[in-house]
Amino acid sequence: MKQGLNGKRIVLAASRKTDEMSKLVEKQNGVPVVRSLQGTVFLADEQVKADLKRIVSGKYDWVILTTGIGTNALLELAKELQIQDQFLNIIKESKVAARGYKTFAALKKLGINPDVKDDDGTIKGLIKSLEGNDFTNKRVIVQLHGENAPALITYLEEAGAEVVKLLPYQHIDPDLETVELFCQELFRAEMDAVCFTAAIQVRSLFKYAKEKGYERKIIDALKTNVLAVAVGKVTAEALNDEGVERVLAPELERMGAMIVEMTKYFEEEAMK
Repeated sequence: MKQGLNGKRIVLAASRKTDEMSKLVEKQNGVPVVRSLQGTVFLADEQVKADLKRIVSGKYDWVILTTGIGTNALLELAKELQIQDQFLNIIKESKVAARGYKTFAALKKLGINPDVKDDDGTIKGLIKSLEGNDFTNKRVIVQLHGENAPALITYLEEAGAEVVKLLPYQHIDPDLETVELFCQELFRAEMDAVCFTAAIQVRSLFKYAKEKGYERKIIDALKTNVLAVAVGKVTAEALNDEGVERVLAPELERMGAMIVEMTKYFEEEAMK
């Protein structure tokens, strides 16, 4: 008879929908433990308004948009400043690159078809799609979400671009006591798996790990004793970028599918 998660301790790194996920874990006979690694993302409107005012007076070769919500936030802030038309003109007069279907949908509403888009919703996929374009001495606006995308910025700067970053949303670190508790529990193997539902959770954890000298220990723990589970490709990519190679992720990028995939993994492991 299948045992489901068979009493395994499953850490949830999210800050939202944790009750819903906990019930899904319990339904599979697991023990959910919430250790939020996400922190807070907030609209940095005053900073971005100042950035937008500067941007609309210049000329740019590329506009790279990485999230639908961030794209829409920029347009709303530009509208408040009564410079939406100027901002839209910059997008329309530049080459445009988009990551993710939500960004593509936001541009489609504006009647803009991007020159470049990713194939898989990841930053890595976007970089791959940008290859072959000449960025030497090109002025490039990059819209980010909550945090920098170091791989994308590094790629553009090494290709010779002058990068202007726009972060309509900014990130505040999670509660550091919670992150420390998570790390100690991870090192003691007091969990069987950790479910990451957003790339920001991974970035926050490894930012703290690098400051504390825990990075290698975390990677080793996730390689041996504790399974890293990601809700989808973007979160899995963030884990891979940090050196975590063993990552379980469902084809269907949903929380329920993630719990089912994890349960199936542990059931198959128990049968070996």
